[in-house]
Amino acid sequence: MADEQNPGGSVSPSDSPGEPAVKPSQPAAPAAKPAPPKPAAPPKAPAVMASTPWEDDLTRMLKERFGESITEFSTYLGQPFLVAKPEAVAPVIEFLKLEADFDYLVDVTAVDWPKRTERFDLVYILYSFPRNRRIRVKTAIPDGYRPPSVVPVHLTANWLEREVYDMFGIEFAGHPGLRRILMPDEWQGHPLRKDYSILQQDQQWVQENLGIESGQ
Repeated sequence: MADEQNPGGSVSPSDSPGEPAVKPSQPAAPAAKPAPPKPAAPPKAPAVMASTPWEDDLTRMLKERFGESITEFSTYLGQPFLVAKPEAVAPVIEFLKLEADFDYLVDVTAVDWPKRTERFDLVYILYSFPRNRRIRVKTAIPDGYRPPSVVPVHLTANWLEREVYDMFGIEFAGHPGLRRILMPDEWQGHPLRKDYSILQQDQQWVQENLGIESGQ
């Protein structure tokens, strides 16, 4: 019977009762690639307004003249600034012009902090041509406070204070003609206040003056 099933007389591995069947070799599994290194953590951002003390001949002169009316002298990224009480701002700016050659008022602007008791920061940027130097005078005021105008000291404050009034609603006492400068006179609200939605429009003004339903 065996010869009939296997005429050649050869014995296959499966026919040998004492030997295991030989299985074809399998290719070796590729070595696992090492996990890529984790990216380095990004550097921590510097603290907001991580300022350093500012002290020089100018600060000593201001301390001697104004005492506790100036509450801080600091510098941030090489930009010096002082913080003054609201009633001292105009006298400080006048002193800087007449006694320290800061003869150019570059800008007046504001920052709105609606959750803070002193809601607004007012910032005056001054430049001295003789010194080739720029400084900032800052103060904090509550909503509704009317800071004295510095137009009598710097005529350039006229339009700058009008812009702050237009955008933030801060009224400057003694300004010679405080009215809007960017928005139409009839516009309602002050667009740079944080509670003024970026999508908000004075719909009535748009409809009456532009003849369209919405400015959006």
